[in-house]
Amino acid sequence: MVDHARAARLAKRILTIVATAIEREVKDRRLELVTITDCKVSGDLHDAVVYYTVRGATIDKDPDTDAAAEALHRARGQLRKIVGDQLGVRFTPTLSFQLDTVPETSAHMEELLARARKRDEELRALAENAQPAGDANPYKED
Repeated sequence: MVDHARAARLAKRILTIVATAIEREVKDRRLELVTITDCKVSGDLHDAVVYYTVRGATIDKDPDTDAAAEALHRARGQLRKIVGDQLGVRFTPTLSFQLDTVPETSAHMEELLARARKRDEELRALAENAQPAGDANPYKED
């Protein structure tokens, strides 16, 4: 029987533990700009997927997501040990890391919405002085 509330509590705790461990205990310069954003634990509490983003994007340079992924892959065992020590559960979930694309997707959606608003304003300005085509009453009368 799956206890979704327990899985959610465990995911939140794992997120906190992993974020703190990356900041304080794991010594890898490639993880300095990594931010843990979310964690999801499977229903049987055996697998945890930790989502992360990489800060540091500038106009001329993208963040090095490949180096961050490699560093997280290398630190996976150490992070699992830390999680196991602090959780106190019978079985420590296996950790897998996945790049979180929600910030980029939301930025793209905001850009699309801004373009749509601009186009709506242009159409509203054009419609102010518009006159209907044809007669005022388009239906035939006998």
